[in-house]
Amino acid sequence: MTNEHRRLFILDTNVLMHDPMALFNFEEHDIFISMTVLEELDAGKKGMSEVSRNVRETNRLIDQIISDASFEDIKNGLSLERIHPNPNQDELHLGKLYFETEPLIAELPASLPSHKADNHILQTGLALKEKYNKRNVTLVTKDINMRIKSSAVGLHSEDYYNDRVLEDADLLYTGWEYLPEHFFEEHGKNMKSWQEEGRTFYELEVDEHCRWYPNQCLISQNDAGFNAIVREVHHNKATLEYLQDFTQPNHSVWGINARNAEQNIALNYLMDPDIDFVSLLGVAGTGKTLLALAAALEQTLDRNIYSEIIMTRATIPVGEDIGFLPGTEEEKMTPWMGALMDNLEVLTESDGYTDWEKESTQQLLSKRIKIKSMNFMRGRTFQHKFIILDEAQNLTPKQMKTLVTRAGEGTKVVCLGNISQIDSPYLTETTTGLTYIVDRFKSWEHSAHITLQQGERSRLAEFASDNL
Repeated sequence: MTNEHRRLFILDTNVLMHDPMALFNFEEHDIFISMTVLEELDAGKKGMSEVSRNVRETNRLIDQIISDASFEDIKNGLSLERIHPNPNQDELHLGKLYFETEPLIAELPASLPSHKADNHILQTGLALKEKYNKRNVTLVTKDINMRIKSSAVGLHSEDYYNDRVLEDADLLYTGWEYLPEHFFEEHGKNMKSWQEEGRTFYELEVDEHCRWYPNQCLISQNDAGFNAIVREVHHNKATLEYLQDFTQPNHSVWGINARNAEQNIALNYLMDPDIDFVSLLGVAGTGKTLLALAAALEQTLDRNIYSEIIMTRATIPVGEDIGFLPGTEEEKMTPWMGALMDNLEVLTESDGYTDWEKESTQQLLSKRIKIKSMNFMRGRTFQHKFIILDEAQNLTPKQMKTLVTRAGEGTKVVCLGNISQIDSPYLTETTTGLTYIVDRFKSWEHSAHITLQQGERSRLAEFASDNL
């Protein structure tokens, strides 16, 4: 492929801060890194945050690329293929990496101050567009304002698409689907049913086009109210298990009953010891935290399946470092855990108890419920724990992997989040770690997902949600 047919991508600093492997994600096209970007990477390398780690990883990769290269080699562009993370991969066709080895100056509008780093990058991009007028020169940045300014000065720009799990958040796996209207008329004759340890199972034939996933919930739209979980699809046969009914008062979880069909599905997943990973998506008021905490208390304190409950969340709104808060790790995290503490109060409220009995209950719970900071999760392994990860939409895919891989033998991980409320500046509904893990885990037989849609807080909260 000639240079004229190769695109030239100018990488903004935030792309490399977000994903160091972006260097290898542009196929056969070339990459350009300006001196301004190198300066910003140098300024962001210190610290223990995920961004600082990504910067250091980017610096190490660039150092490997330029090692043993002469100045002439750098001017002519350095091949990315020789340090690709999968060197044995067949048919590698990567482009070259170019650096700003000579002054690149172009005229910017007088309204753009020349001392700003972003404007220096725009200036470099315009100069490259002028220099390589036969090539498609594109600025790649995750900064929306940068893309707007780039378009305004005549430089083509794009978002960094490679980290997108899906094209659209509406395509995200919901964890359930409605059965066709005449499903039982078509499959009822050949359906087998049996019971094991109080659980009801069904086996039916499916065609090769069946796209059911393990632990997906199937909901009938007829009066029979048949709701079942897909346990296995193998050799054109599907095994389903009838849902337990947690809406009945005599079948509660730590005193909590499901208020709708979605919550009932969620409790079936949360109370199943064979499911190691559960993700609950939903807007505020759908009951994600309450259901997860009730299931954790039931299985930890009553059934002794887990030895301890660990609760954590991303501390994005104030910043990643919690060191400025006084006290121990748990005391520092307490201000962030308001939602969990509110739900814990609901679950431990009991009429007729004395103050002494309530205080004893709180002391018991404090010994079995631990609040941890994500900053100190790296390198740890949690055995026989029930881990609740709140506000998971603010995590990158890499951070999500770091946390979920902390799970040891007998540990269950529950991720809670709302992808429409992302606080991290460089994450979107299609790039967040929560979307990533839902999509990657949907085919695994020991994971389950449900998107909750119906709010259950109060008539005031419901009206506000619909009308404000």
